[in-house]
Amino acid sequence: MERGPAHADDLLRGSPVSALSAADRNLATALVLGVLRWQVRLDQQVRAHLDRPKAKLESEVRISLRMGAYQLLFLDRVPAHAAIDESVELAKQAGHRFAAGMVNAVLRKLAREKKLEESAWSQAAIEAHPAWMVERWVAHYGGQAARAICRHGQAQPELVLCIENPEDEEELARSGIELAPGALLTRARLVKAGDVTATSAFRDGRVRLQDEGSQLIAELAAACGDKVKRVLDACAAPGGKTRILAERLPQARIVGLEASAARLAAMRERLVAHAERVELRHADAAAFKEKKKFDLALVDAPCSGTGTLGRNPEIRHRLKPEDLARHAQRQRAILRAALGAVRGGGFVVYSTCSLEPEENEQAVAAVLAEARDARQISLAPRIELLREKGILTRAGGEQLRSCITREGALRLMPGALHTDGFFVALLEKPS
Repeated sequence: MERGPAHADDLLRGSPVSALSAADRNLATALVLGVLRWQVRLDQQVRAHLDRPKAKLESEVRISLRMGAYQLLFLDRVPAHAAIDESVELAKQAGHRFAAGMVNAVLRKLAREKKLEESAWSQAAIEAHPAWMVERWVAHYGGQAARAICRHGQAQPELVLCIENPEDEEELARSGIELAPGALLTRARLVKAGDVTATSAFRDGRVRLQDEGSQLIAELAAACGDKVKRVLDACAAPGGKTRILAERLPQARIVGLEASAARLAAMRERLVAHAERVELRHADAAAFKEKKKFDLALVDAPCSGTGTLGRNPEIRHRLKPEDLARHAQRQRAILRAALGAVRGGGFVVYSTCSLEPEENEQAVAAVLAEARDARQISLAPRIELLREKGILTRAGGEQLRSCITREGALRLMPGALHTDGFFVALLEKPS
């Protein structure tokens, strides 16, 4: 994570981690994501015990201290002596023997500190996020919502499966996987116990891990009707939403765009069962030039990702306030191109996993202000349609109705519906 722009989720699924035993793989995941979630607080507590708090530490030493501190303060099952000894050894193996004594001394002092009490958890969760992010959330959504966002960002997200066939669910049960119903969608399942990734159903692609909010976006797009014949998936990777579109719209041909060659290649493998109807192109969605050829476009735009801080905790350390304007500029360009690609009578579904207005309602408003042939319409009828079709649970439909914004968009707030944070808007081009 320190050496480049890679995401923790991708690194933790890479071959070095996959080669570990299941127990070690789980511990590695817990350590990496836990340290990233609590890094701000860990650094504060470590520096409080340094003889020179402002001294610059080598990155390997800093990581050794963070990992030891996280285990001491947040993990009950790791003995203190083991956390300390392993952190000291890490510093030595990285070539910093001179720092081993300092690592040992700091962590022994931390070992005497108490773990977080529940009463202090909310404030600690807030302090684990950059102040500028929290201030924005308070300003836009209020203090209570901001606290819920921060608490959600410190929790391990639930694993959610998208299961198409009941036979696959039965197979998972026989493999020792314990599942529970999803909160919103009738074919979503929460993984309560067991290693899904070790099952043949997962390896064969018959079931897939996908947050319920992410599944819902594709379901809302597919609800645009059985008259849809051509679909543009403007930002298609990793392909989960593309697959739902292909399943729900068997009469449609889908063109999926992806700017990354590596992500495109991985998506081809995931969608091989739908290859006859899904055409994948290596292309930049912002530069897409085809006009009025599609009945439906899904723009799941690249964004800051602030709605996914529990799943991608590194975002809080990398994102800067000035990045939001850059994201918004690209999002407007992609949405503009998608609107141009849709014919009269068609629809565009715009979504992000961001909580920031610049990337959401402001981006939509800016593009619509330029367009003479498009308007935003409410998602409430689509939500009701999904409930009537049995795609949404009854309780899920009721919950989602309360998440409709004044403009008719859907805003899923982290900590409210057990999903990541998402924004979804529906645009129509009148005939």
